[in-house]
Amino acid sequence: PTTITRHLLSSTRHVCCIPRVPPHLPTPYKYQFQIVNSSIAGSRVTETEMEVNGGAVSDPETIRSQFLQLLRTRRDAQLPLTVEPAKPVVKPLFQDVTPPTFSEAMESCPKANIGNLKELLKEENLYLHTEAGDQGKLPVLILSTKGNNQEKRPAVVFLHSTHKCKEWLRPLLEAYASRGYVAIGVDSRYHGERASSLTTYRDALVSSWKNGDTMPFIFDTVWDLIKLADYLTGRDDIDPTKIGITGESLGGMHAWFAAFADTRYAVAAPIIGVQGFRWAIDNDKWQARVDSIKAVFEEARTHLGKNEIDKEVVEKVWDRIAPGLASQFDAPNTVPAIAPRPLLIVNGAEDPRCPLEGLEIPKTRAYKAYGEAHSDKFK
Repeated sequence: PTTITRHLLSSTRHVCCIPRVPPHLPTPYKYQFQIVNSSIAGSRVTETEMEVNGGAVSDPETIRSQFLQLLRTRRDAQLPLTVEPAKPVVKPLFQDVTPPTFSEAMESCPKANIGNLKELLKEENLYLHTEAGDQGKLPVLILSTKGNNQEKRPAVVFLHSTHKCKEWLRPLLEAYASRGYVAIGVDSRYHGERASSLTTYRDALVSSWKNGDTMPFIFDTVWDLIKLADYLTGRDDIDPTKIGITGESLGGMHAWFAAFADTRYAVAAPIIGVQGFRWAIDNDKWQARVDSIKAVFEEARTHLGKNEIDKEVVEKVWDRIAPGLASQFDAPNTVPAIAPRPLLIVNGAEDPRCPLEGLEIPKTRAYKAYGEAHSDKFK
């Protein structure tokens, strides 16, 4: 059964879908990839038109298979997953103009009432080699409490927002660890230990537009998270059926797409990350998201001979740096594909980067998907 609750609190709307059914284990994928041409007679099909003409363009397994094949097309060779020990990061790199030094919200994360928590915490730092090249080295921070190593525990992967890093998440990871979870943070592509300057992420986005050989916005990090699931499901201290994934902003997008792509993530809770990219283009609500990574759009504007960033620029950038993001891999198809696993989507009621109106179609399709999964408490 599934439970959905909605309430308004501090200008934030929460939509919670919690189906209590066993998660599906991963199934073999057929790798036949093709970018769907969403134009008919020279005009692009909008989300509304897709809804009228039969809803989602394909079943979840087909969409998932297409997405995984897209990820594979950008990798020259498949490498065996290897693990390398690492040292704690003393001075983490933040790519903000003004690096954050303190967050009352982060520091006030509710921890279990354990007097000697710091002494009980066990910290692991390691690298997973997920593919060839510098960005194929995934830095991982794992916190848990010392105890019986034979006990398999639930795990939570928490993902950081733009320009931050896994060390920023330490208060959250400690809070989860204090409550019996194995808590995991990673540096997303071109962030944290995978960055060499204050402009590494920006430069990677611009390079992707110019060369089209990488997908630094969302998709390449999802590849890492699939490899992370390979590692986590093989650990003796983690219950492989109880691995959750969450994150904020960019991390929320990563959590959304990782849960869509890999059913080993048994529960997902993306925070201010899920949005309708196609809806934003069609309804002229793309400006706030574009402003968050504006350099790549300015580069595209110049290259396309435009005086200003417009819908055409936005659409071409998404198609270049994250193919399918505003079409077959957009929220109307990928959010329902998470069913029947538990899903919590948290968006701000007035967040211009993730307008709630853009989630109406994904929500409708998700309701249908959870209903078809016989989640009889779904509302």
